[in-house]
Amino acid sequence: MAQFFINRPIFAWVISLLILLGGTLAVQNLPVMAYPDISPPQVTVTATYPGASAEVIEDTVTSVIEEEMNGIEGLRYIKSDSSRTGTSTIVLTFATGTDTDIAGVEVQNRLKRVEARLPASVRTQGVNIDKTRPDFLMVVSLYSPNGTHNATDLGDYVDRAILGEMRRIDGIGSAQLFSSTYAMRVWVDPKKMASYAITPSEISQAVRDQNAQLATGELGSLPAPSNQQINATILVPSRLSTPQEFGNIILRSSSDGATVRLKDVAEVERGANNYGSAAMLNGQDSAAFALKLSNAGNALEAAASVKNKMTELEQYFPEDVEWVIPYDTSIFVDESIGQVVQTLVEAVFLVTLVMFLFLQSWRTTLIPLIVVPVSLIGTGMGLALLGFSINMLTMFAMVLAIGIVVDDAIIVVENIKRILDEEDIGPYQATKKAMKQISGAIIGTTAVLIAVFIPMAFFSGSVGRIYQQFSLTI
Repeated sequence: MAQFFINRPIFAWVISLLILLGGTLAVQNLPVMAYPDISPPQVTVTATYPGASAEVIEDTVTSVIEEEMNGIEGLRYIKSDSSRTGTSTIVLTFATGTDTDIAGVEVQNRLKRVEARLPASVRTQGVNIDKTRPDFLMVVSLYSPNGTHNATDLGDYVDRAILGEMRRIDGIGSAQLFSSTYAMRVWVDPKKMASYAITPSEISQAVRDQNAQLATGELGSLPAPSNQQINATILVPSRLSTPQEFGNIILRSSSDGATVRLKDVAEVERGANNYGSAAMLNGQDSAAFALKLSNAGNALEAAASVKNKMTELEQYFPEDVEWVIPYDTSIFVDESIGQVVQTLVEAVFLVTLVMFLFLQSWRTTLIPLIVVPVSLIGTGMGLALLGFSINMLTMFAMVLAIGIVVDDAIIVVENIKRILDEEDIGPYQATKKAMKQISGAIIGTTAVLIAVFIPMAFFSGSVGRIYQQFSLTI
């Protein structure tokens, strides 16, 4: 193999350039994180049952979904939580290496089978499936410096104008709002309800029936008389939007014209959808939302895109509204990778200095250094093919590999230089002779290194995933 490339130097340069190009393209698309993703893949199912206690949610929602989830291929264990705030959270943990997309489809199919057994209120609210990483990438908070807007104002604006933009960013898997949006609150008076003998279910049914979007038909549509020349769609008032309109909802009526309206038994106001949680920033009301990375997301690129998008949206904010990022894990990732890159640069510099001190020639020193960028950048293709990320372990493996790569190059250059000094032959013949003498030794040393590190790639479990990326990168 060595003789083949010695006889074809241009072809050897083309191969090296292709490796550099392929590695450069691969590195640009690799996810960046502090450590390898060693946690087992998880799929989270979330359901909301407004007004229900933790026991009711456990019996009617959580246990029903858990029972149906048992038996999914690759499922290791299930963790569930039924809270008194009306939320059921079920975390399905799968075996390491399971494809989360396939697992998510299987979970969705099983939810469809059990959906008819869930309470109507839960089906109306919807059951959400989340396949993102369990930890938060960052938390963004909106606040009003002068107190012009309250927490509900800010939360409603975030829900309408910001969350959708965040979910469309490449690398962002989900966005979770830690605040409340506006809703129409109906505060019923038990005494007045008792005096009219009205039950809460009657009120709920009346609101559903009279706050509906209906298709009311069309005048002059086909089939029509021959002299019919125009047609028109019938327009009626749509869904209710003000407290006054909701207050006029008729609960009961009699033949003599007497009516009982919602405002007669309840107070209707525009308020927060949920009072169970609140976000504070330095003791001040705020609206916060947390972002999670998708399974293939790049932490640094996603964080930068979020900050750019928030800067872009800032010009459309209402007056006296500002944003800040109180929690950002990408800073730690950036600092960690930056430190490793600095170590990599220092290693290259020290290797260069040591080679020059012993070889006493800049030309002889630069020749072995050519293999460093080819090896390091070309490793990016291997990382992409194996599904690895750029993290501290793969970067440290590259730092360690610098000395190994340069060692072989120094042996080759030194042997060629020795032959040139001792024998009266040209560089071409000296190179061919040198490679015949030391090819076996170089292959042997490389094989020994592979024999040392390859077994580490076969460790099982989470620890095995750590050693796997380190050993295969080398």
